[in-house]
Amino acid sequence: MSPERETLEVDVLFVGAGPGTLAGAYHLQSLVNAHNERVRQTNEGNALEPMIAVIEKGKEVGAHSFSGAVLDPIALEELIPDFAEKGCPLEKLIEAEDVYFLSRRRAYRLPITPPQFRNHGNYTLSLSKFTRWLAGQVESMGVNIFPGFAGKEILENGPAVVGVRTGDKGVDKNGQPKSNFEPGIDLRAKVTVFGDGSRGYLSKQLIAARKLDAGKPTQVYETGVKEVFEMPVGFGDVGRVIHTMGYPFQRDCVGGTWVYHMADRMLSIGLVTPLDYRDPFINPHEQLQQFKEHRLIAGILRGGKSVAYGAKVITAGGYLCVPKLHTHGAVLVGEAGGLVDMARLKGIHLAMKSGMLAAETILEALKKNDFSEEALSPYEKAVHESYIGRSMHKSRNFHRAVSLGIPKAFFHLGVQQVAGGSDLLSYRGIEEDRYTFATVKEYHGDNVDLPEPRKYDGVQFLDKLSNVYNSGTMHNEDQPCHLKILDTKVCYDTCVGKYRYPCNRFCPASVYEMIKEEGGRLRLQVNFANCVHCQTCDIKCPLDNIRWTPPEGGDGPNYQLL
Repeated sequence: MSPERETLEVDVLFVGAGPGTLAGAYHLQSLVNAHNERVRQTNEGNALEPMIAVIEKGKEVGAHSFSGAVLDPIALEELIPDFAEKGCPLEKLIEAEDVYFLSRRRAYRLPITPPQFRNHGNYTLSLSKFTRWLAGQVESMGVNIFPGFAGKEILENGPAVVGVRTGDKGVDKNGQPKSNFEPGIDLRAKVTVFGDGSRGYLSKQLIAARKLDAGKPTQVYETGVKEVFEMPVGFGDVGRVIHTMGYPFQRDCVGGTWVYHMADRMLSIGLVTPLDYRDPFINPHEQLQQFKEHRLIAGILRGGKSVAYGAKVITAGGYLCVPKLHTHGAVLVGEAGGLVDMARLKGIHLAMKSGMLAAETILEALKKNDFSEEALSPYEKAVHESYIGRSMHKSRNFHRAVSLGIPKAFFHLGVQQVAGGSDLLSYRGIEEDRYTFATVKEYHGDNVDLPEPRKYDGVQFLDKLSNVYNSGTMHNEDQPCHLKILDTKVCYDTCVGKYRYPCNRFCPASVYEMIKEEGGRLRLQVNFANCVHCQTCDIKCPLDNIRWTPPEGGDGPNYQLL
C-alpha cells in the first residue's frame, strides 16, 4: 500500500538549485515585485503573490555544484548589477591566458589565442561557492529553497505537468521503512522549471516521455574530472587560465584540460573526456594523473597539495541537439536543456540567462493564469533569439569536428571559425556514446592485459578512493542501492570478454569493482557509497546495463571549493 503523502501547493517550482534555476527564481520574484509596484502606482491590473519554491537534492545548495569554471559575467551583471557590493564570491579576474598543444614530453604554446579561449574580463569561479551565495540572494527575496529533497517522479494531469514527487527517506537496503521513515512529498505547481543539470534524472524523463528531442541528433556527453590544489606561500597572484589539447588524449579522442588560478592560493586543474571514445581502456581519472605528470603542469603544481575533487558529465552535443524547451506546464533551463557552448567550455552564463528568460515568460503566464504549451512557447523563441542561441549556433558543428580526431579536427575547426560555424562536413548520424566502444580485441589486439595500476604519493597524486574522500561524499549505506545493474549475467557473459568491464575504469570514484575470487571466479561489486553522481555509468556502459537513480535526498558529494 502506498504511504500517505503530504501535498504542498506552489505556483512555480524550480527543480535543482543550480545557476539557471536560482537566476530564474531571483528574476521572477524581481519581476513580480516590479509588476506589483506598477499596479500600486497606476491602479491598473491585478497584483500577483505567487509562491515560488526551489528544491535541491544535495544536503545544501552548492553541495552538488560542479564546474571548471570560468564565468562570463554578462548574465550576472544583468541579474544583480551590484553583485560585487553584495559579496559575490568570484575568484580571480582573468588577466592572462595561454593555450598549449601538448605532446608526451613537450608543450607548444599557440602564438595567437583562439577566439573561443579569450577570457579577459571573465572570472574564475567555484560554482559550489557561487550557487551558495546566489541562493542567499534568492532567499532574501522571499523565495523558499528546500535542500535535501530529490525529485523522483514527474506529476502529470492529462497533458499537463503539475509538479514533482520527492523521494522517500528512511528506507533500508531491503526497501523496508525504518523508524525514521518519511514519505516523499507531492509538490504541485502551475508551472515547473526543470534545471536538474546534465542528464538530469527528471528532465531526461520529461524529454523522453514528451518526445522533446524528436528529429534531433542523439545527445552526447563528456566527463569532467577536477581537483583543487592548495599552493605554497608565494604562489603567483595573477588571474591566469591555461587550456591545453593533445596529450594525454589519443588521436581519436579529442578532449581538453584546464588550469585556473583561484583566490587564497588555490588552483583548479581538470580534464574533460568526450564519452564517444572507442578505447575500452580509457580512464578519465588516470588521464588527469598523466596530465599532472607532464613537465609543463608538474612545474606549475610544484609544492602544491590536492585538497578537493569531483566529477560530472557535461552536455556536449551543442545547438543541434537542444531539445524542445517547453511543454504544457513545464520548461527546461540550463544543462537540462543542453544549453552549453562546448567550443568555449562555458555554460553558467547561458544557464542563468535561460532561467531569466523563463522567468519573463512565466510572469506573463501568471498574469493570464495560462500555463499551456502555447502560453510557454515564447520562452523557447526568446532563448534562440538571445545570445544563448547566437553563440551556440556559431559553434553548432564543434562536436562533429572534434569527433573526427586529430588532425582532421583542427582543419574543420578552422573552417568553422572562418565560416561562422558552417562546415564542409556532410551530415552523419551521431551514435549514443555507449555504442562507440570498440572491443578490446578490435582496439588492442589479442592477449592484451589491463594497464598496471599506478603508484600514488598521497599528496599530488591520489587514488580514486582518496579523491572521493576529498569530495566529501557521504551516503547512508542502509538504503537501496541507487545504481541499478539490470542483468549481472550480461556483465560476466558478455562485457568481461568483449570490453574487459570498462565501468571499473570510466567511473571516476571506484564505484564498480570487478573482484577475482578463489578459483578465478569474477564478482562485480558496486560500492554505491562512493558515487559522486557524475552519471558516466548511465551513459557509457556499452551494454546499456546500468541505471543511475537519485539516492536518499541529502546524500552524495559535499563540494565546497568546486
